[in-house]
Amino acid sequence: MARIRVGLLPTAAFMVGTLPVPKYADAEKTQFATDRETGAKLMTITLFFMEEDRAEALKITVPETGLPNGLKPGLPVKPVELFATPWARIFNGSLADGIAYRADRIDLLTPAPAADAA
Repeated sequence: MARIRVGLLPTAAFMVGTLPVPKYADAEKTQFATDRETGAKLMTITLFFMEEDRAEALKITVPETGLPNGLKPGLPVKPVELFATPWARIFNGSLADGIAYRADRIDLLTPAPAADAA
């Protein structure tokens, strides 16, 4: 499959939509998916991609080691080394297709707020 580097315009912005969740290697969710090169557990995070007059929710796979502390919905972030991989498969006699997104890491664009002192 072709991996396509995603080039972003300077006007593009990303915001955390959901917290990361583990990605599983099997449908029964008994085995975590891992990075083939590093062995790191893979996570999926939803980011809102905003550019000009449109916004889109993207699910992006990131190694757990590439996620910063302090991620919260609404925070501005930047995916680093973002790639798109088109995919297609036949499922129950119907064609399903889409684009899988993968990034090496997610960077916070603003420092994470300090935890409230108790």
